Amino acid sequence: MSGGSGLRSAWCFQHRAEEKGVQPALKKALFKAYFTDGQDPSNHEVLARVAGEVGLDVAEARALLASDRFTDEVREREQLYLQSGIHSVPAIIINERHLIQGGQPVEVFEQALRQIAAQQG
Repeated sequence: MSGGSGLRSAWCFQHRAEEKGVQPALKKALFKAYFTDGQDPSNHEVLARVAGEVGLDVAEARALLASDRFTDEVREREQLYLQSGIHSVPAIIINERHLIQGGQPVEVFEQALRQIAAQQG
């Protein structure tokens, strides 16, 4: 999820959620906010509210979003993804070697998994 400082804030926030053990819940809540409720995941108020919904301290969330904390880590990870050839979402990496990018039909995954299984024989 590249695309400027707004979404980069969401990625920085994901790092904090990972530290606190609530990253899966935060991701699910952000998907709901965006896809179901039509809210902007780059908006700091949306991020802070969602943080509270998954059990994180809202004041700490606001302070984190106003800081540069995790910015370097997010930029490094973003560069790693770009260097790995990832330019779209979703991007699925299988066995840390095989990349499937973008929304693909089930048949693409079936074929890829069969080929990988055959290679590992």
